[in-house]
Amino acid sequence: MKEIKNSYDVVVIGSGLAGLTAANMLAKAENSVLLCEHHFNLGGLATWFNRKGGHIFDVSLHGFPVGMIKTCRKYWNKEIADSIVQLKDIRFDNPQFSFTTTFDVNDFKDKLVNNFKVPQATVDDFFTTVRGMDYFQDNKMTARELFNRFFPGRSDVVRLLMEPITYANGSTLDDPAISYGIVFSNFMSKGVFTFEGGTDKLIGAMKEELEKNAVDIALKSRVEKILTKGKAVSGVVVNGREIKCKSVVSNANIVTTVNDLCGRENFSEGFLKQFDTVRINNSSSQVYMGIKKGEKIDFIGDLIFTSFAPEFSSSELIDKNTSSRTFSVYYPKTRPGHDMYSIVSSTNSNYNDWAKLSKEDYQKEKEALIERSIKHLEKYVPDVRKKIDYVEAATPLTFKRYTLHPGGSSFGTKFEGLKPSMEIGNEVGGLFHTGSVGIIMSGWLGTVNYGVIVANNADRYVKANS
Repeated sequence: MKEIKNSYDVVVIGSGLAGLTAANMLAKAENSVLLCEHHFNLGGLATWFNRKGGHIFDVSLHGFPVGMIKTCRKYWNKEIADSIVQLKDIRFDNPQFSFTTTFDVNDFKDKLVNNFKVPQATVDDFFTTVRGMDYFQDNKMTARELFNRFFPGRSDVVRLLMEPITYANGSTLDDPAISYGIVFSNFMSKGVFTFEGGTDKLIGAMKEELEKNAVDIALKSRVEKILTKGKAVSGVVVNGREIKCKSVVSNANIVTTVNDLCGRENFSEGFLKQFDTVRINNSSSQVYMGIKKGEKIDFIGDLIFTSFAPEFSSSELIDKNTSSRTFSVYYPKTRPGHDMYSIVSSTNSNYNDWAKLSKEDYQKEKEALIERSIKHLEKYVPDVRKKIDYVEAATPLTFKRYTLHPGGSSFGTKFEGLKPSMEIGNEVGGLFHTGSVGIIMSGWLGTVNYGVIVANNADRYVKANS
């Protein structure tokens, strides 16, 4: 780390999308910024990897709301914004219904009225109610209670409305309705979008922008401790080296930030009482399937929500042997110039189901996961098995290894994590947290926007204390 200076205005811990955005905004506000990432790639969960045979696999590039275009144009650059395109074929296939949708508000309303025979007035009232939800409202009503109010006895409608959001952020029927409603409203606008060119192109473009704005980037650099003096941030320890700073923006999990990096001794009893109610969200398992060069697959949809389960169930969706999964299909159009196909199967997962296994059983369960995923995919691509020349599985343990997220969490914390995240600076001057905290701020758009919010707060703090 000899190229890294001894002192900065701000040190950003972690290079997930929130950390990247915060670093970029702080640098553009003329702060000296050091971005530390323990991995050898930037991006956090927004990452990719290369494998033999020319395969490139995206880990979390499945879909995000249209608001990502405006956000990237405003806080990154036009090049990044212009590479965002719509996924027009979102497919649902389960024992209760099967159809393809553009996932925009008009088509979704049409499906509810014409396919599910829900009265138009009920549909309109539901959308108005959900769109009117605000974080500062009373959040005691659960998603289950919300659906019972509008669609009593309609498990098929609940499945349609709930399943995609659960895959997006781990929400359940017993989580606050507000946390469901805000995310649903974000997607229920103009459809689902993705980044054309793949995550590697996106993160590469973001890295160029960071370097242009003079952000110092330190890869394979793990922050071991946040240092404090007189109830305020004084520096960090990175790979054993002490670096001074006026402010720290942590893109690590809020639980890790408080318990491990900063230390509970720096926080008041009242803060810790609330903080200790924060629950870690669930993790994921994935199977990456590469189609051999020269082989093609017919178009089967861009994103497929598929299940053999008779009804939606939060517990079934997270079970290690779940029959519910999404298939993200990456056609050559997804990555222009790359003429190969790949498919990623994603399931929600419980960390403890995998962590308790012996080494031998762990490998057997990974192989079983691969087999279930391929067998399920054969429903849509009957001859896919002979076309696959590379396959690999990732479990919650994999996600924990590469992200350092407790429990290998794919979605940060549950809803109650947002408040301590927003208020952490009231406890330790100059300390800020960003990332996936609560359902409001999870997913690509949420984390980028939260990075902007936190960057503005950190900038004000630095300038006020300079």
